Amino acid sequence: MRFRARVISRGYAEGEAIVSRKPVSFLGDVDPESGVIRDRESDIFGESVAGKIFVFPEGRGSTVGTYTLLRMKKAGCAPAGIVMVRSEAIVAVGAIIAGIPLVDMPEADVLEVIESGDHVRVFAEREGWVEVEKR
Repeated sequence: MRFRARVISRGYAEGEAIVSRKPVSFLGDVDPESGVIRDRESDIFGESVAGKIFVFPEGRGSTVGTYTLLRMKKAGCAPAGIVMVRSEAIVAVGAIIAGIPLVDMPEADVLEVIESGDHVRVFAEREGWVEVEKR
């Protein structure tokens, strides 16, 4: 399955998807040294976003989350790519400065189409595309 999405941060990434149906704050919800979700209220508590295609509805929280994404990239535990239902400035700027491909506003309901474990490719150049191979 392939569908269009809006490009926020350019690049290409592919890998295993990890999907959260809840908003995420990179400051507090994610351990910046390991990429493990540490918010006990999260539907993916204890799982790692490191090197994966992180799919979630929207970001929330402090502007420091922007720098947390950069810190994660430098520590080698950032997501390889991000697919969001609707991006906002905190995650968008973090992805841009960290060089993490990010797309949002997909033409498909990604929270219904993509499941954790699926293989996902994020094409974020002039046009944005997401390709999903079901596991």
